[in-house]
Amino acid sequence: MDSVDEFAAIPDFHQASAEQARARQRSLTKPPGSLGRIEELAVWYAGVRGRFPVAVPERGELVVFAADHGVAAEGVSQYPAAVTAAMVENFRAGGAAVCVLARQAGLGLTVVDVGVAGERFPPGPDPVDAGPASSNPATRFVDARIRPGSGNMYTGAAMSAAEVEQAIEVGRLQARSALARGSEFLIGGEMGIGNSTAAAALVSALGGVPPEEVVGHGTGIDAPTWRHKVAVVASSLERHRSLVGTPASPLGALAAVGGLEIAALAGLMLEGAKARVPTIVDGFIAGAAALVALRLAPAVRPFLLLSHLSAERGARRLAALLGAPAPLLELELRLGEGTGAVLAVPLLRAAVALQAQMATFAEAAVPDRT
Repeated sequence: MDSVDEFAAIPDFHQASAEQARARQRSLTKPPGSLGRIEELAVWYAGVRGRFPVAVPERGELVVFAADHGVAAEGVSQYPAAVTAAMVENFRAGGAAVCVLARQAGLGLTVVDVGVAGERFPPGPDPVDAGPASSNPATRFVDARIRPGSGNMYTGAAMSAAEVEQAIEVGRLQARSALARGSEFLIGGEMGIGNSTAAAALVSALGGVPPEEVVGHGTGIDAPTWRHKVAVVASSLERHRSLVGTPASPLGALAAVGGLEIAALAGLMLEGAKARVPTIVDGFIAGAAALVALRLAPAVRPFLLLSHLSAERGARRLAALLGAPAPLLELELRLGEGTGAVLAVPLLRAAVALQAQMATFAEAAVPDRT
């Protein structure tokens, strides 16, 4: 199982719209290139959406996928697995860091239980009645639990092939739902104790990178625990060599050492790209999901905006594997949840607004270059 056929429908980046946007940039009342990457960000957005002029993207949705990881039993995190369920409740109550940032950015917020261990959560507001992705909608909660946490990669496969496909479909469905509510961009967040271990294992497998170069300190583990975490990843990859394959299969790697929320994130990105809607990619965990999506469908890359360079050890190697353009920001973030991606939203909006609303040299009667 090496690909998902329907992802072949991802459209091409629309070069004609991007060129129209670039021509507009050259006519604006500023020295060429003086707004740096902000100019290219606006050009990129036009090419993604496939039209020019293009409106400022006001409506967006953050989807936080939550799942537990069996590998947490190996002592790879500073926090117990029970934190995942507690944080889901915190997201639903609006108390997590990314909830604050989402409110500031006027984003819709959906929390999806795709694989949390323990008792099921009580239902939240009806997603239909919670309002559109607008200035301050109610948090949506979706119970899409496939299983109560992944298996322990250290002793067995994290998921079955069927569970991987189910998790990807959860992400695709959430993308379609957000788009039906009018979202003009998507953000995928995640929560799951142990998921930096799964992400590092995926990057190591798919990128051919030694575990010690991509395994980070996650929740703030000390040096001995980090060395143990490296050993757990290395042993897990050796155990599942046949399932991962050579070269590494993205679906095989997900089944062997991935996570339900990581698979769902990949599905969100792929489905957004099919609809010409970009996904703003968060840090290391979401970046690992982006690498999975890229290996499943290389055409997805132009539809992904890397928001920031995580403080995790493997972040630079991951960014290199994902390819240009480079992440927009470097703020030493390693929280996850979608925080860095939400912080990039004002930059995207500002870029498109500048492109649309600045006067041209001709309009302002300002002399252009001689």
